[in-house]
Amino acid sequence: MNIATTAAQIGLERETRTGAVTVPIYQTATFRHPGLGQSTGYDYSRSGNPTRQALEEGIAHLEGGSRGFAYASGMAAITSLMFLFERGDHLVVTEDLYGGSYRLFEKLFQQFGLSFSYVDTSDVELVRQAIRPNTRALFVESLTNPLLKVADVAALAALCKEKGMLCIVDNTFLTPYLVRCLDLGADITVYSGSKYLSGHNDTVCGLVAVKDAALAEKVYFHQNGAGAVLGPQDSWLTIRGIKTLTIRMERQQENAIALASWLKDHPGVGRVYYPGLPEHPGHDLMQRQCAGFGAMIAFEVTRPELVERLLMKTRLISFAESLGGVESLITFPKVQTHADIEPETLQRLGINDLLLRLSVGIEDKDDLIADLAQAFE
Repeated sequence: MNIATTAAQIGLERETRTGAVTVPIYQTATFRHPGLGQSTGYDYSRSGNPTRQALEEGIAHLEGGSRGFAYASGMAAITSLMFLFERGDHLVVTEDLYGGSYRLFEKLFQQFGLSFSYVDTSDVELVRQAIRPNTRALFVESLTNPLLKVADVAALAALCKEKGMLCIVDNTFLTPYLVRCLDLGADITVYSGSKYLSGHNDTVCGLVAVKDAALAEKVYFHQNGAGAVLGPQDSWLTIRGIKTLTIRMERQQENAIALASWLKDHPGVGRVYYPGLPEHPGHDLMQRQCAGFGAMIAFEVTRPELVERLLMKTRLISFAESLGGVESLITFPKVQTHADIEPETLQRLGINDLLLRLSVGIEDKDDLIADLAQAFE
């Protein structure tokens, strides 16, 4: 089926007793056994819950994976994936990645003997040069946060296969609607499901899809063992959000190209990062690899004082962290999402005092442009 149909139909087949067209919220911690040594298939909600299972089956179907997993947050999902590795293992990681992922790797998992090298994953050769004898995986953002560099997922997955490494792709910015990374050769995709998949800024969750069934069993062992699972209420909210993913993404992308084009010509803007613009270095690759360009924009203003003006004077666009919801949000990455990265690294990458990140929502594009215009003035 087309992915729009798959998304809209998530969970529809699960409730056969009453015919309910939405998945029931099984708000229960435990399940009664029918007899000694017998089970309904559910024993304790940490190990499996019908509402969460509907979501996990849904993300697996959307991704073309063997199995899906739902976690209490995107960071919980990445944490659980790190349990696949052992002391002494090395991972190659996208250099301009989400600051929370960097904090997790550097401040938490380094103390357990894992090591990480950060490279520009839009350059396959740089990734190859960073691989060591003890490198076990590549952790790559398909579209980086916040500078929107594009990774050639197929080429990187082929390199990982050549080197016997796992290819883990954080596909949060693009979603399976725009690119199915498992089809391009990746082993695992991971999402902050709080973003585009849930889509309404009303829940926090993490999602993982795994291609290989044997690898998925290992991921399940760690999910169940560590226990950072998504609750049934938030599972239901995420299912509800995914059902409208495709139409939301279409509207958000339509708005994004309009705003990026307007920002590019504004005298208060020095540079715009949006892969939908033909001059973006990853534009051609995204045309080949993806079904669209996403709805995230980063841009540099020409003067520091414009940063606070835009953050505080926009009326429709909220000054807030997160992204991917129906409401447009604006963020200052250097002091919000990437504050845990060393200042010299931020400066080298271009995450500076002039950079803002814009998550474009589903509002009318003319109203969004007018809101930015009045804030600039």
